[in-house]
Amino acid sequence: MADGASSSGGARDGGESVVIDYGRRRTTCGYCRSSGPTSISHGMWANSLKADDYQALLDRGWRRSGCFLYKPEMERTCCPSYTIRLKANDFICSKEHGRVLKKMQRFLDGELDPQVGSPQCKASPTKRSLSEPLNSPTSKVSKVSANEFQAATCPNFLKEDEFICCLSNKINEAIDTYFQGVILGSTVQLPKAVVKTVKPQVKKKVGEAMQENKAGVQDLVYTCNISFQIMAAVRRALPKEKNANQTEVLADLSPNSVAEKLVMTMERLGGLAGFEVKACNGHLNFYSAGNLAMQNHTSVVVPAQASDKASRSKQSSVNKISAKHPQKRKSLEIRMSTSHFDQEEFVLYRKYQTKVHKEKTVTESSYRRFLVDTPIVFVPPKSGDNTVPPCGFGSFHQQYRIDGKLVAVGVVDILPKCLSSKYLFWDPDFAFLSLGKYTALKEIDWVKTTQEHCPSLQYYYLGYYIHSCNKMRYKAAYRPSELLCPVRYEWIRYDLAKPLLDKSQYSILSDYATMQDETPQPQICGPSDDSLAKIDHHESPSDEDDEDLNDYESDIMVDEVLVDSEKADTTECGSSIKDIENITLDLNGSKVKYKDLQQVFGPIERRHVNALGGQLSRYAKVVGKELSDRMVYCLS
Repeated sequence: MADGASSSGGARDGGESVVIDYGRRRTTCGYCRSSGPTSISHGMWANSLKADDYQALLDRGWRRSGCFLYKPEMERTCCPSYTIRLKANDFICSKEHGRVLKKMQRFLDGELDPQVGSPQCKASPTKRSLSEPLNSPTSKVSKVSANEFQAATCPNFLKEDEFICCLSNKINEAIDTYFQGVILGSTVQLPKAVVKTVKPQVKKKVGEAMQENKAGVQDLVYTCNISFQIMAAVRRALPKEKNANQTEVLADLSPNSVAEKLVMTMERLGGLAGFEVKACNGHLNFYSAGNLAMQNHTSVVVPAQASDKASRSKQSSVNKISAKHPQKRKSLEIRMSTSHFDQEEFVLYRKYQTKVHKEKTVTESSYRRFLVDTPIVFVPPKSGDNTVPPCGFGSFHQQYRIDGKLVAVGVVDILPKCLSSKYLFWDPDFAFLSLGKYTALKEIDWVKTTQEHCPSLQYYYLGYYIHSCNKMRYKAAYRPSELLCPVRYEWIRYDLAKPLLDKSQYSILSDYATMQDETPQPQICGPSDDSLAKIDHHESPSDEDDEDLNDYESDIMVDEVLVDSEKADTTECGSSIKDIENITLDLNGSKVKYKDLQQVFGPIERRHVNALGGQLSRYAKVVGKELSDRMVYCLS
């Protein structure tokens, strides 16, 4: 984290908080899928926001989507959303969470191989994308379903080795990844790769042409000429009169350069255990890495035909194509950086939204507004100051990388009392690792560790809990959790609040003590491991993905065009003049308190004063008098 001087007012100041026009918004609910605008919330835009002030807003039920702040109007909205948090030091790891941690550890240790058709690869072939790699974690390969699986995924290769299908899909993945950064236009339909087995007579010709040693040529197993097909498709699709960008693109493209770029991309993406890929005169050649592995004393997955002894081993009974040997341990790295646009993150986000949420269009501008833009003023750490964590306060992106490959990004806010999780997006190819649950557990550990340097930072905020939405109830499994009372803003243990929510989806949670029923005994309450296992068993693969996402706050992306500022009625003040008289207003750069308006600007028509007073009254009511007095309200 870069060092820097803190803003005026001390390390915990972070400048001033400036918000714009309070109003209401009505939208279609993303939880109950209502047909009309039944989701009602308070809303306002923020130019800048101090970390302390956003913490105070969280503790009054607010959340942010980019620079837009919103709070459900609990009495009127269709799905009341309660802020939920967990004290990190009190967290009790459930059996389900323990299984997630062990699964990740096994994967990193090389003991978990989703290519072999392990139990976690539950996706049925009929729901699988045809472009999905054969060794995708969501694939299902077994002795019983092998033929059916090949028919659903690779109809042109029913009689070919499964490795051919696997390598073809690996090349297609590399094509998609590489050409995302190349401007070709929507008219270019790139061909799909076809991998062929290299026949003995071809090996002989290659050896004579390249003057390679006999052993090296014998290691050549498969080849693909996709680079030539790509160049032909590009030339056919582009118009005869090309613009400057297209001319520049074509100048940089040739079968040789495309092949070299695809080799580099495939090596970066990984997943080619047992093979070494080389670009040769525009072709992609795959060599068996068995001999190379023996020279380097490294264990790899060896093709069955490359080792007769391996194919006869007991381990080959699990997978007749490859003999399973201990894998090289993978490394997991977690990087944290202040919120900023990163092209690699955006590519992963687009892949996640299109594959998991089936979005047709994902734009860079919507991504920036949702997950990059933030009003929270960054406060850097200060040496010897235990009121600010080592990373500082502000909005951050946590990157999770496995062997250098970006597999997940958690968008979080680090505040004086908590780490607030905002959103998580991950690589669908790694869905079998339950990255939503795993990253949540890592963030809880982060809070525990950081508390040693910043004692005030004790809580993990999971976003909103919606009792009326079954797929959101899993958040109570992070226990012992607390829910925020929507009226008195007190934190109530989940086990005490649950009986109220079972009776009514909107409840004043702090009324639990007045219930006629016997007050439940203090205990850690939440979905049991058995119930979670039951849900996982009956959910479809896509539902499991959504549940994994919801281990983080499933915020609804808010665009300006969706915001319906339903201004406060002048008769709906709900607060006395004393509640708003000290609100500071920003009028074209001039800051003045509401009570001094007429003293500074002279007589103002009564109807304008009443309209402004009504608007500020509702603002003060939902924000709180203390917070409204110390924030600056900017009139647009």
